[in-house]
Amino acid sequence: MFGWFKKKDDPPLVFPDNRAAFDYAISHMDYPLLLGAVIPALVEEEGKAGAEGERYYLLRLATRGGDRTVWGCTLKEGTDFPNIGDLVGFRIVTIASDLPANMNLIGYIACQFAPVLVKEKGWRIARNLTPAGIKPELHM
Repeated sequence: MFGWFKKKDDPPLVFPDNRAAFDYAISHMDYPLLLGAVIPALVEEEGKAGAEGERYYLLRLATRGGDRTVWGCTLKEGTDFPNIGDLVGFRIVTIASDLPANMNLIGYIACQFAPVLVKEKGWRIARNLTPAGIKPELHM
């Protein structure tokens, strides 16, 4: 009885694979590059491991007007890692104005997305790749 005036939720968009979901994100979504933002990205290739245990990956970010390629990493405390072809969330930590435009985004791979987009909420998270000891940053 009380659900009469409740807004009906649209069904989620389910994509056949990660590439199709990424293509949709590039052409239909708008992801501004802001501090703390989690930008969908496609894992293109795996780089080498860092000295402290972090792993580097070449990522294609879904950004305004197309896509952008950056190197991103998992955090050193991480125990789960993405695979080539995964749709992941790249969290921006710093935008370094003193570096060239193709290298100025500094961040890490925070999660793996499922190829499912829930309207008004965003991409469904399949796996959290952020270690449990990392606390989210507060902005006031």
